[in-house]
Amino acid sequence: MGLRELQIKNIYGTLKSIMNIVIIIYLSIIYFLSEFLLMLSKRSKNKKESVKTKSDKRSLLLLWITMIFTITEAFYNANWQTWNQTNIILAYLGVLILLIGAVVRWVAIFQLNKEFTVDVSISENHKLKTDGLYKNLRHPSYLGLYLICIGLSIGMNSILSFLIISIPLFAALLYRIKIEENVLTNEFGNLYLNYKNETKKIFPGIF
Repeated sequence: MGLRELQIKNIYGTLKSIMNIVIIIYLSIIYFLSEFLLMLSKRSKNKKESVKTKSDKRSLLLLWITMIFTITEAFYNANWQTWNQTNIILAYLGVLILLIGAVVRWVAIFQLNKEFTVDVSISENHKLKTDGLYKNLRHPSYLGLYLICIGLSIGMNSILSFLIISIPLFAALLYRIKIEENVLTNEFGNLYLNYKNETKKIFPGIF
């Protein structure tokens, strides 16, 4: 390979890496905007029905702080140098996982319908959702959220970025889930306990 061909190849690789960086950045912005709009529109105080129980225990705040700081730190530690073909394939895989996560999250939200709120609350006529995505999984919207963030971390082309996002976010989600399940157990009793025994928490067939 001549010097000119090598230079062209390097320029092409640099352009592809820049394109992937731009895609990841735009997807991150879209994700945060969608979550922010969700937070504004789906709070329990915005519901027409009266709220019977509310016990968020700052888990929403913790989740937001965790997402903002981990994703920001992951971007800082990402590998934005010229990528080889493997890195580019991994970046596209990350984008695919992100998109799958977005579909799972929004389908779960739409299926839960009026019962969905960003803060942990129970309305007067709250019904336990046990069909659709919730038939085998108790928290599919959190699975979607986790996949979105994992997809972003994979797209950053850095093991460190992946660890920075995946571990703290998983811990924050487990705290949030614990609070939700305590509230649901207090509200629905044995009905929810039986549902717990028949389903997985966040990962289908695993956990």
